[in-house]
Amino acid sequence: MFEEAQYFAPVTADDDGSLQVHLGQDHPGFADPEYRARRDALATLAASWTPGAPCPVADYTDAEHRVWQVVSEALVPKHRAHACREFLDGKEALSLPLDHVPQLADVSRALAPLTGFSYRPAAGLVPLADFYGALADRGFWSTQYVRHHSVPLYTPEPDVLHEVVGHGNTLADRRFTALYELAGQASRRVRTPEALEFVSKVFWFTLEFGVLWEGRDLKAYGAGILSSPGEIEAFRGMTLRPLDVAAMGTTTYDITDYQDVLYVADSFTHLEDVVGSFWAECTDDSIAELLARTPSYSR
Repeated sequence: MFEEAQYFAPVTADDDGSLQVHLGQDHPGFADPEYRARRDALATLAASWTPGAPCPVADYTDAEHRVWQVVSEALVPKHRAHACREFLDGKEALSLPLDHVPQLADVSRALAPLTGFSYRPAAGLVPLADFYGALADRGFWSTQYVRHHSVPLYTPEPDVLHEVVGHGNTLADRRFTALYELAGQASRRVRTPEALEFVSKVFWFTLEFGVLWEGRDLKAYGAGILSSPGEIEAFRGMTLRPLDVAAMGTTTYDITDYQDVLYVADSFTHLEDVVGSFWAECTDDSIAELLARTPSYSR
């Protein structure tokens, strides 16, 4: 889970080893004690995982399955209309269920013959270096909780719908996973916090919130857009800028709202050439040079 998401839900450990998720007052589930207890239980479950073992089984409730179904069914026609070809190919290959929340272990087994990626359960904050570093080993940290039932089409933080419907379908396509692995390798190559932040921002504006041209059609490929029934309808109205690594790596963003600035690749091949090459070659020194040439950027 991205570090920024902890603004909404930092996790602490109690004396008995159980975890407590602290939701912000603006979170849809803040005033729902049952939901808060559920979040605590799922965080504690994820923390029980040991590397190399399958993800622990979450006993999802009927209400959680209904939320999954509402969002998944809403996204079917939207993906058909707005998602890029590679995402649709991955979606067809992975064939996620529409009527129930799949277990992360089951999704990992489905991904294994496709791209070799697998999920790791996240109880809470995953430091940036660990989150991105796992990508180099074809591992993806994922939450297991479901967004609050009162607003099924919205979440202020990355839940299992975002991680599996958004990212899972991209993790089923080899062109996508080549980029994920390059991002992971880049995160391990750099040493300074500034360089790692730069790498993560490029990831944000591409594999999270990227768009591209397919001929004359503007399509989405970022998981953040493709897991949001609202944002997938709105992205064409945002400020669109040409794909630019220096700009993406120095642009601030707000995770609490739709992204109002998006960077557009001319094609998936263009994305691979520009962003893939950056991740494949970047170093602390090369990123420092980019930052030095962008004196107006703000953290």
